[in-house]
Amino acid sequence: MPNTFTYNPTYGATEATKPRVLVTTFGDGYEQRVVDGINHIRRVWNLTFSKASADMAAVISFLENEGGVTSFNWTPPRGSAGLWVCREWNRAVNDAFDQVTLQFVEVFE
Repeated sequence: MPNTFTYNPTYGATEATKPRVLVTTFGDGYEQRVVDGINHIRRVWNLTFSKASADMAAVISFLENEGGVTSFNWTPPRGSAGLWVCREWNRAVNDAFDQVTLQFVEVFE
């Protein structure tokens, strides 16, 4: 059973959605479009945290344990639960706090 990401972003969260669509364009400008797969709409969330270094250690540890490979449960703000992977995150370190930006990509298993 997948782990659950339970940490809440402190600076905000933004969602980007880009449906996968196969497009064929013809010389006269005519085009045909069709969905690419049964789960062609995949959500991507960018989360920003700004907390004390000690508090951010738990978030970073969770991400490192999942390793960008293992999916985990997460419920986005005002959204529905799903399975996600985090393949990249950025960390800016200051004296008093760390700022971490994560990118969660929805997966279907």
